[in-house]
Parts: sequence; C-alpha cells; structure tokens
Amino acid sequence: MRRFLVSLVANAIALWLTTLIVAGVKIDPFGEGGTGEIILTYLIVALVFGLVNGIIGSIIRVVAFPLYILTLGIISLFVNALLLWLVSVVTGWFGFGLILEGFWWTVLGALVLAILSAIIGAILRPLAGDSRRR
Repeated sequence: MRRFLVSLVANAIALWLTTLIVAGVKIDPFGEGGTGEIILTYLIVALVFGLVNGIIGSIIRVVAFPLYILTLGIISLFVNALLLWLVSVVTGWFGFGLILEGFWWTVLGALVLAILSAIIGAILRPLAGDSRRR
C-alpha cells in the first residue's frame, strides 16, 4: 500500500512539474481552485493516469510490440502521448482534470512526464520500502 501511495505522489509531482514546464499541458481544478482542491485534482489525475497506464497501456504495449521493435522504441513516445490524451478525455468527463492543447503539446508533455516520473520515482523509491535496485 505504501508503494502505491508513493507512486501516486511521485506521478502527481511529475504531473505538476510537467504543467509548469510544458505550456500546452494544464490542469483544470474542480471547485473554487483552492490549494487543497488543486492538490486533490493532481492526485486524482495521477490516479487516473496510473489506472489507464496500467490497464490500457499494458494492452497497447503487448499489441504494438512489433512496432516497438521496428521503430527501436520510438513508438513508445506516441503510445505515452495516446495514454496522456486518454487521461485528458476521462478526467474531462468529470468536468475537471487534464487539459491538452494539441497533438505536439501532448507528445512533448508525455516525454517530459515520463522523464520526470522516472527521476522522481527513483528519488522516492526508498520511501516505499522498495529495496530492489533497477
């Protein structure tokens, strides 16, 4: 459970930093947009991203495996952009969440989010009690 929570917080922080770095990726908070509501929005979007990435992303990666080999992994950037767009659609159903302003902003946001998630995840991994070395 602790590993899940640390992963959720790491993804939320990476998402927050991505919205600061990439101009075309924004968060529309629910409610008045106070600090608590903004933090909760980031956590909800990170949760939805984790679910989409874990369920749909795994299926897409298995089906697109030949394309990964053919393109030497470059297709993963577009798969991550597709998953980020899907998170935008799903959170948009609730009237708040991730806002993406175009295809290339989505691709850039997916790249920045992947890099930041890896860095922040590596920093926070000891908090999760994960003793594995990767």
